[in-house]
Amino acid sequence: MTSPAQQGLLQAARSASPMLADRLVAWQRQQGRHHLPWQNTQDPYRVWLSEIMLQQTQVSTVLGYYDRFLKAFPDVAALAAAPLDEVLTLWAGLGYYSRARNLHRCAQAVVSEHGGRFPETAEVLMTLPGIGRSTAAAIAGFCFHERTAILDGNVKRVLTRVLGWGEDLSVAANERSLWLAAEAVLPDKAADMPAYTQGVMDLGATLCTQRKPACLTCPWSDICVARREGQPEAFPVKTRKLKRSKRESWWLWLEHDEQVWLVQRPATGVWGGLWTLPLFDSEELLAEAAKQVGAQKPEIQPVINHVLTHLDWRLHPRRSLLNQAPCAADLKHLTGVAVGADADGVGRWVRVSELASVGLPAPLKKLLPAP
Repeated sequence: MTSPAQQGLLQAARSASPMLADRLVAWQRQQGRHHLPWQNTQDPYRVWLSEIMLQQTQVSTVLGYYDRFLKAFPDVAALAAAPLDEVLTLWAGLGYYSRARNLHRCAQAVVSEHGGRFPETAEVLMTLPGIGRSTAAAIAGFCFHERTAILDGNVKRVLTRVLGWGEDLSVAANERSLWLAAEAVLPDKAADMPAYTQGVMDLGATLCTQRKPACLTCPWSDICVARREGQPEAFPVKTRKLKRSKRESWWLWLEHDEQVWLVQRPATGVWGGLWTLPLFDSEELLAEAAKQVGAQKPEIQPVINHVLTHLDWRLHPRRSLLNQAPCAADLKHLTGVAVGADADGVGRWVRVSELASVGLPAPLKKLLPAP
């Protein structure tokens, strides 16, 4: 059962629909962004790749990664056939590494289940690993002109402002209502879907920004409820905030004969699947492990403060140059303890000259010597 507020939102969306869609399509074609490398294409592989990379990541950061990915994996078949380590190596530094693992799984599913061709409807696209409702709609809208709405963070901001939807989006029913409104304001013509979808993205990224929106140059300025009320920055409303946590860890940096001992993190969790120095929850645990492999007094290195979306991580590197490599049994035990897994954890010596070809988390790339 819908509330009066939810019914009012849908009615307002339906009433404004033709004007909103027509204005936005015209604005995007004349003043929207047309220079990004994933635009002006109906190749679902390129659109999908950009959509996954752009999740919680700025365009300026994505540009270089996007270009490198396409050079390494020019199509979905190439990505599906690549080893996961190679994918993670190219992804390193973009963060949210589950995206990279799902990217790889999705490519394999497209090849094995759909003959190497992306499905043409959002409904089927959502059955693929890592593709949610908004990403599926973007692919379907850009590439196949399907009339289906996206609703990422930028679009939520744009629509809540223009429609004056001040209900708390932390409440699932309110977000569902906004989805209905987003569907209601789509253009009537399927041929307008690419321009409309790009336009609503452009509006949120360039004019209707979180702070100090450029209302005077917005194509929806005169019909925007939030602007009329004089408080666009009050939208959207979302009371439930992300809880940040703190962590402190110690890195054991072992070097021997111009090689570094690295361990692979478990597939889930922070840095999932990447290679790091052995990581410990206390200096005492690190000292005990270091002694076992012949690193008696590792040198203290400067502390690294690594800031993630949900976590402030304080990392303490301890470096030891070994005269001889520890025995395989000690290294195997060290690897299992360090990754919080069993003794079958994966570890290996990597030459300093080859570190660039290994998937390393961003702070470790800065710490280890350049090849």
